[in-house]
Amino acid sequence: MNPDLDALQPYPFEKLAALRAGVTPPADLEPIPLTIGEPQHAPYAAALESLTEHRHEMARYPATPGTAALREAIAGWARRRFGLSDLDAESQVLPVNGTREAIFAFVQAALDRTRPARVAVPNPFYQIYEGATLLAGGEPLYLDCTAESGFRPDFDAVPAETWREVQIVFLCSPGNPTGAVTPLDEFKTLIALADEHDFIIASDECYSELYLDEAAPPPGLLEACAALGRHDYRRCLVFHSLSKRSNLPGLRSGFVAGDAGLIAPFKRYRTYHGCAMSLPLQHASITAWSDEAHVRANRDAYREKFAAVTEILAPVMDFPTPEASFYLWPAVPGGDDEAFTRALFAEEHVSVLPGSYMGRPGADGVNPGRGRLRLALVAEVEATVEAARRLRRFIERRG
Repeated sequence: MNPDLDALQPYPFEKLAALRAGVTPPADLEPIPLTIGEPQHAPYAAALESLTEHRHEMARYPATPGTAALREAIAGWARRRFGLSDLDAESQVLPVNGTREAIFAFVQAALDRTRPARVAVPNPFYQIYEGATLLAGGEPLYLDCTAESGFRPDFDAVPAETWREVQIVFLCSPGNPTGAVTPLDEFKTLIALADEHDFIIASDECYSELYLDEAAPPPGLLEACAALGRHDYRRCLVFHSLSKRSNLPGLRSGFVAGDAGLIAPFKRYRTYHGCAMSLPLQHASITAWSDEAHVRANRDAYREKFAAVTEILAPVMDFPTPEASFYLWPAVPGGDDEAFTRALFAEEHVSVLPGSYMGRPGADGVNPGRGRLRLALVAEVEATVEAARRLRRFIERRG
């Protein structure tokens, strides 16, 4: 077996299961999980109808680049959403089976092991960035996201000699687990660094459509490129998904877009990888990318939950004001995120994820996720509000 497999750390939910082992929560309380970022809102019905309507096309092999109709639907959405008037559906868009699969595969295709191969990731982070890097023979470079930095990486703190070893920089905006949004000027700063030090920027934007202020949608990496007149999107790729936007995590449908010089070899890799999206799923995806009404309704539902949960928890917990995504990132009263998580489960039957499971010790030896929790507000509003009430009751009971 590949010896790099031994470098992989246990996945956060594996660690959570071990933490809760031997704990019996109250049987009279219904379990409420706030752990996995799996949307529980109803999936977009029209997409499911399209899937059923085209089920007979399961009899055909799909092509790696997807149909022209799907690529154009994706490009049309990106043009409308981010002002990318010159985005070319043929050469700058590639449908993929969700962002998780595509992020992992891209690192395998892009990393050059014949030279220093560091991959910069926000810390705390989505664990696929690290796992993909290790299995591609690279070395993660953890960029701490703390309250002092607005829960975003501080690129100015990275020395020039370190940048010279970096081949890929991952962004996650809106952030998982912090919900922080990268400003347009910060994207532009990173693009200048990429030009200076010759690295690729991979921006994971799968939460981009879940924002709380309808008048302030989060900017994107390609939007920053367009503002700079950089319509070839050189060194830049974005990853988007229907999982959160349209409540379709099981569809496994997303796309990669940006630099045609990166898309072409990645498409060649995927042809051998054998991961083309089935044709019925492509039809369902076209339907979802072509409608915004259901996405606005989805945002409204999350706003209702964030407002209710904030009102309940703000008096007893400290957390950054949510901007986007469906996560809260509160500090733990007392500071021990593991002990808090275990006791909350034992006493209130509410499951949360310790923040330390999402991060790694930084240069100072401190894990920036320690002392915080990730709360995924994905359930329907009644269950989410009940979880918040139990959480507050637990904190107040403990003083």
